[in-house]
Amino acid sequence: MSNYNEHFLKQSPLAVLGVLRDLHKNQVPIRISWQSGQFITKILEVTAAGLIVDFGSQSQENQAAQKAANIQFTAETEGAKVEFTLPKIQPVNYLNLPAFHAPIPPTLWFVQRREYFRITAPLQPYYLCNTTLPNGSPFQFRLCDLSLGGMGALVDGPLPEGLKDGMRFSQVELDLVQWGKFHFDMQLITLSERKVIDSKNQTISTPRLSFRFLNVNPAVERQLQRIIFSLERSAREKAGRIK
Repeated sequence: MSNYNEHFLKQSPLAVLGVLRDLHKNQVPIRISWQSGQFITKILEVTAAGLIVDFGSQSQENQAAQKAANIQFTAETEGAKVEFTLPKIQPVNYLNLPAFHAPIPPTLWFVQRREYFRITAPLQPYYLCNTTLPNGSPFQFRLCDLSLGGMGALVDGPLPEGLKDGMRFSQVELDLVQWGKFHFDMQLITLSERKVIDSKNQTISTPRLSFRFLNVNPAVERQLQRIIFSLERSAREKAGRIK
């Protein structure tokens, strides 16, 4: 949660209530997650006294949630991502149906999507990343797309053994060539594949990694923003020449 810049943090009680009431009004799906489980729900009521959310679809998940601590709430709207954490949630009866009650969070993260505009990296030159795996062996991949919040990467060759979601990498070197080298702490969010059709009508699959940047300071964010804008401008100019 603290991986976002502080200016995304809503700390005013009125601002926090406003965000939650919008989620309720628009019936935005909410993911409730804890160390050993998660489920999707929605907000049934928001008042200054607390938050009422619906039970999940599985009784086992509802029972586990009642015993869990540090519950994370995540919602994604068309315009922003909302995240907050609460220590506990309690079962209640709401309109004669089971539900959960929780206090209003003192703060929440409200990250507008425009802050996380993602630009695709050009095919040439390659922007390479270098890091070290937990076993000490080197690991190299190349930039696929870039945003203020993280990056996508492609791996040329088989994935290293033991690579899995949630792994953290310290001081990954990202060589952006004309803009210099940057070093980021990153967390691997997802492993997937990028599939493209080549000139012979064959499907080419390349391992794809999605990373989230950790603890990026404002000065580096400003540099990244300038690089993203420059890449976007170059892409528009190239598209214009093709037309």
